[in-house]
Amino acid sequence: MTVAAPRLSPPEEAASPRAARVALVGNPNTGKTTLFNRLCGLRAKTANFPGTTTDARFGRWAPPELELPVEVVDLPGLYRLSLDLPESRVCRQALGGEGLYQAPDAVVVVVDTTNLSRNLHLVGELLHFRLPTVVALNMVDLAQRRGLSVDAERLSKKLGCPVVPMVARSGVGLKELAAAVVDLVSGPRTAAEPAVEPPAVDEPRVLAAWADSVVAASVGGVAAVGAAGDTVTERLDEAFTHPLVGVLVFLGVMAGMFWVLFQLATVPMDLIEATFEHLGGWLRGAMPPGAIRDLLVDGVVGGVAGTVVFLPQICLLFFLISLLEDTGYLARAAFVMDRILCRFGLPGQAFVPLLSSHACALPGIMATKLIPDPKDRLATILVAPFMSCSARLPVYVLLTSLLFRDRPMFAGLAFAGCYLLGATAALGSAFLARRSLLRGRSRPMVLELPSYKMPSLRSAVYTAVDQGAGFLRKAGTFILGVSIVMWWLSAYPTSEPPQRAVDLRAEAASVATSAPEQARELAAEADFLAAKHAQSHSFAGMLGHAVAPVLTPLGYDWQLTVGVLTSFLAREVFVSTMAVLLVGS
Repeated sequence: MTVAAPRLSPPEEAASPRAARVALVGNPNTGKTTLFNRLCGLRAKTANFPGTTTDARFGRWAPPELELPVEVVDLPGLYRLSLDLPESRVCRQALGGEGLYQAPDAVVVVVDTTNLSRNLHLVGELLHFRLPTVVALNMVDLAQRRGLSVDAERLSKKLGCPVVPMVARSGVGLKELAAAVVDLVSGPRTAAEPAVEPPAVDEPRVLAAWADSVVAASVGGVAAVGAAGDTVTERLDEAFTHPLVGVLVFLGVMAGMFWVLFQLATVPMDLIEATFEHLGGWLRGAMPPGAIRDLLVDGVVGGVAGTVVFLPQICLLFFLISLLEDTGYLARAAFVMDRILCRFGLPGQAFVPLLSSHACALPGIMATKLIPDPKDRLATILVAPFMSCSARLPVYVLLTSLLFRDRPMFAGLAFAGCYLLGATAALGSAFLARRSLLRGRSRPMVLELPSYKMPSLRSAVYTAVDQGAGFLRKAGTFILGVSIVMWWLSAYPTSEPPQRAVDLRAEAASVATSAPEQARELAAEADFLAAKHAQSHSFAGMLGHAVAPVLTPLGYDWQLTVGVLTSFLAREVFVSTMAVLLVGS
């Protein structure tokens, strides 16, 4: 289904001055969001798969040449404005000033210089909107390495609008682009006037021929005259997208990433753990005995420390994933996983929601609106919670660290196995659902493989910092609140120690002079029995004992049962709950 783009007339000038609005438009994988971050100083992150984002981002850019700031709108990546897809509808509404959107004063079209012909399809559609337009010719460095040479001046004459070569990742050409945008928004409103009018949007074949003619007139070099493609890229793609080798490479990359995760995060984790132990010991010595000291030491410090200690691994994980995504490999992994998903009855479009669910199941479920078939959409929603989200990372780290202490290779394999187990459960559930309640065939996914690039360390660091800050906000609010509640539930009501503990303390007192080492061991055993008895008879113990019979077949005791119950509030509080319950045990 195609929808004709309207021919818009310039809106009337506002009575009072307002901030100019500039819309960023482009195909997926063109560096549009990178440019948005460069202009606005933000840290937006978009996966390089079509359809991952269907909402517009807004940012403020303050060029010194203008008195008022410029509002920049980062529209979702799309291939065609005329398609009946969510991202296309959002862009049409934003460019046309429909609904809650205000029509932009200028449009910046970000195009990939290495794939200019296909990118010009979207440019041709945008020219029909009769808006002041500038073309950001991104990734010119990659084009030059491939033997391409683009005559920006000739291309500008063909399109009837400014064309600025640039490299958004490094900031090359950013000043020239800013100057072109400032000229558009500060001068008289003039629409782009191409030398040859692009065909109508409902004539895709003629539009493709128009794009080829523009490229032929403005692009030169070895690659432009039909020479063989990049053989290195082709060989890598053959390996990364192979039905068998691709899967093995994917598993190897994941296992290696988790090995690095455990190998490098050990030192900062030990420092955090030692810091909290020192803080707890200082509070215990500085404050008089009582409920307030126990709350701060056992509830606040002990509970939060049990979760914050995993912050280095969480930050490092997202740092590594960001690097992998920037290289272009994750798109190849998506291609490989698409074959697997289709065999289990999930559509190819389900890869994006399932990948998003590794951060959180909620945005993953929300992303299923991109799946057109209702049965495919419902099947994806049902299995998305099985994917291992970031909230489970502290639990996985706790288990693998206990089982494989000082063995990072085995810990990494076990960590990857946890992720694989969640994915296996999701695929198995989808297989059953599509052959019982949701019968039907799944649809394949159309996916563009981006070019291989050097990853951006700056972007990866920002991603890691943002994810870590979000985790700390949880630790400082929700996890702290749960830790305090769990401390109160595990500390009250108070109960007398068991007789065995009383006897041990009496025996320890009797041998304190003659055998001080034995006395300390007896006193420690007495304290352990007293703490165990007190927790067992606390409110948390009562709750755990009441529900424990349900989970006893799984080998859970009452403490693990309480941890499982609190994890229904948030998965990451399982670790802090166990840290509070096991204090003194």
